[in-house]
Amino acid sequence: MNNKTLVIMAAGMGSRFGGLKQIEPVGPNGEFVIDYSIYDAIKAGFNKVIFIIKEENYEIFKETIGDRINGHIAVDYVFQKLDNLPEGYSVPINRVKPWGTSHAIMSCYSKVNEDFIVINSDDFYGRDAFMVASKFLDERAKNNWQEYAVIGYKTINTLTENGAVKRGICKEKDNYLTELIESEIIMENGVIKATPLDGSDPFIVDKDDYVSMNFFAFTSDIIKYIKDNFSKFLDKNKNNLEKCEYLLPDSVFSKISTDNTKVRILPTDAVWHGVTYKEDKESVVNAINELIKNNEYPNNLWK
Repeated sequence: MNNKTLVIMAAGMGSRFGGLKQIEPVGPNGEFVIDYSIYDAIKAGFNKVIFIIKEENYEIFKETIGDRINGHIAVDYVFQKLDNLPEGYSVPINRVKPWGTSHAIMSCYSKVNEDFIVINSDDFYGRDAFMVASKFLDERAKNNWQEYAVIGYKTINTLTENGAVKRGICKEKDNYLTELIESEIIMENGVIKATPLDGSDPFIVDKDDYVSMNFFAFTSDIIKYIKDNFSKFLDKNKNNLEKCEYLLPDSVFSKISTDNTKVRILPTDAVWHGVTYKEDKESVVNAINELIKNNEYPNNLWK
């Protein structure tokens, strides 16, 4: 079994720490959603976790989350900084938010030299997704496959009854990703409708069509590629530097088109849970309690 790292994009959690409003505990002993992702990754054979956070939140993040998992898995931190820019570039005066998910991954440049997966901090992905990703990375290493993967969730398993959600709808050929249509998805009267974020016409999605939840499996070379191409992104968006975002799916598809990189879709039957709306919390808590009842998780996750 090869070394495998879990990378968690958590820089966006920083503004929530003030009152812990959007990372309220969902487990019976104060566990956050992020705790269950780490627990599942350990079960799937990952031996290191790297948190991508804002530097100013290091102490509180370490005390709140990092310290309680230390001893269960190797823990490290990287900081997503606005001024992490190529030589000759500077932060626009009105730029406030981070540069996006690709920029977040770029922050790991000196830390990750092995295969890794990347996930969001506030999505409950389900044990099977981590098992599927781990198996892929083991087989990739064994067979020297030069490809990446995205975990494909059935659309029906990623919805909330409380409103629309944003998902990347996967288009594929021979089980490889050909297009990712970032969309707002909602089910009304039993019909799932997707409205692309780029303004394209809405369309109907089948309940078993695969969507991306920003759960990718990579080899470490993706980080260098992202770093090397950041200046091109900045030049292309020179008139929108206050708001543009260097996004991971865009970098993946850029690598597909320039390097003929293949991205395999790995199907999972896992069910997503998350608090997109405040009304979602009760269903997330209930779902986790049910998983505990079925012995998927211990009552006290890190005891």
